[in-house]
Amino acid sequence: MTTSVAEQKKRPNEWWVAVISGMASYIDSAAIVSSGTALVLYQQAKTVSATEIGVLSAALTFSIAIGALSGGRLGDLFGRRSVFLATMTMVVIGSGLLVLANGYVLLFVATVLVGLGTGADLPVSLATVSEAASDKSRGKLVSFSQVLWYGGILGTYIISSIVGGMGRTGGQIMFGAVGVIALLVLMFRLTIPESDKWTGARDEKRSGAKTLRSERVGIRDVFKQRIYLVPFLALLVFYTLTNLGANTGGQFGTYVAVNVVHISVQLNSLINLIGVPVGLLLALLFTRIADTRLRMPFFIGGAIFYVIAFGAPLVMGFSFATLIVMQFANAIGGAFAFEAIMKIWSQESFPTLLRSSVQGTIIAVARVAAGALALVTPSLLTIPLTMYAILTAVVFVGLLVGYLAFRKARFNAFTVEAKDLDEARAELREAGILRP
Repeated sequence: MTTSVAEQKKRPNEWWVAVISGMASYIDSAAIVSSGTALVLYQQAKTVSATEIGVLSAALTFSIAIGALSGGRLGDLFGRRSVFLATMTMVVIGSGLLVLANGYVLLFVATVLVGLGTGADLPVSLATVSEAASDKSRGKLVSFSQVLWYGGILGTYIISSIVGGMGRTGGQIMFGAVGVIALLVLMFRLTIPESDKWTGARDEKRSGAKTLRSERVGIRDVFKQRIYLVPFLALLVFYTLTNLGANTGGQFGTYVAVNVVHISVQLNSLINLIGVPVGLLLALLFTRIADTRLRMPFFIGGAIFYVIAFGAPLVMGFSFATLIVMQFANAIGGAFAFEAIMKIWSQESFPTLLRSSVQGTIIAVARVAAGALALVTPSLLTIPLTMYAILTAVVFVGLLVGYLAFRKARFNAFTVEAKDLDEARAELREAGILRP
């Protein structure tokens, strides 16, 4: 017992783990937003063409998806620490190459490297946070990653407002900023040890112990029991469909503002710049209720606003006032009924040796679907009301699936996964979660 207490004292503070590991979300948003702006600056300097920018943007999206799928599985097989150190190293190297690149080929290689590293880092880092947290603070710490995600957007906007007129040098500074942050995160991550829960699950599996968390170790096992299949499919549908709306708004919001509403890029950027701090504050509010009974009521309220964010043009038409309504409805809906709660549900619903594999799969499918929709969105936006009717419908379906699947208290893997297999199954059957 004395050894266990001594070892526990050596563990880093759970908030330290949450911030340093959760910076994966900061890097994710910063890399995407920086790429969108910096590549335009590279285009102005004749480093890339408009067509090549489209290819590089698609490469980043699909690389993140591939990284999430592979990184999640690697994190379950080989541990959280080794993977999240390797992935952040990839981001550092890729960002450095983006700064040095003076041609399309090297930009493509660097973009793929950043995308793979960023995508692979997300599920593994979130699993690290959830496994380091106590039962009373897990939702708060996992959802804090969404605050950091907004921080990545805000930080990039600030940098781009300073260097946006500096041409290729400005683009280099933006890519360099991502690399410097990634390097600092990598250094700080050296202080974070391997997850106790992952180590315990690995040792139980090796020794043949019969516990719930050592029994299920591959993504195929998700399809063998309803207790895992239902939340997996629900999360897949919920996040993929809601992300279609979010990704379209992020990638084509400026296009709609300029070409449909007929306002300037500068005015639209101002609206976005005001909206990001609002979203950040609401994300902070969500961390306060993430571990309480208010989580589902806030989800329902957020879902209503999220549907309004895409459905407003159907009622109000496209106008400046509509953009304002959409922006703030999206901030509220995005805080309470989108990615933050998906991260919590995906951590709670699966045992340790499945946790990052499942979330990586969910992220990968959602990113691929978003990338595929982006290819045809310009054509669909020739009739903007039709496009937003489609987005409203798919977002509504995604939110409805999330509500139906998680409206009642479900199986929480953290409460039973380390118990003897028969004991855990008996407890789940008694609670009506597992069929006799």
